[in-house]
Amino acid sequence: MPNIKIFSGSSHQDLSQKIADRLGLELGKVVTKKFSNQETCVEIGESVRGEDVYIVQSGCGEINDNLMELLIMINACKIASASRVTAVIPCFPYARQDKKDKSRAPISAKLVANMLSVAGADHIITMDLHASQIQVSVEAKYWCLKGGRKGLMMLKTAEKPKIMPKYI
Repeated sequence: MPNIKIFSGSSHQDLSQKIADRLGLELGKVVTKKFSNQETCVEIGESVRGEDVYIVQSGCGEINDNLMELLIMINACKIASASRVTAVIPCFPYARQDKKDKSRAPISAKLVANMLSVAGADHIITMDLHASQIQVSVEAKYWCLKGGRKGLMMLKTAEKPKIMPKYI
């Protein structure tokens, strides 16, 4: 069975650290930098061969930069032979653009979901999607967690979260 590795994108490192602490794991080493032309460069600082990788990156703040960083991290782990890559995205980018509301309008949420899948994400965990149709017609498996009181109480009372089994 593969080991679990958690990596943090730059969008919300505090949340990533809290998740890792709760699971009793160390955050994986990753270096993110920008070239002079503002291109994002990501270097995974440890082996992920055969590992079960979770990448935590929120779709808030600098949305486009954070999304590109996430896509590059997913692809870097997949190319480095990670067993499975799961994107943990508390705030899904472009979630409000989930349907075609006028002619020639893009369905940007579906585009983002497809980009995550093409980059190599095997699973996507997010919270409170604007609409459930984002989950449709994407190769990666989606897990949409519910927020609010019920979700908060579940998290508070959980002794230690259970990691998803390898094959769900």
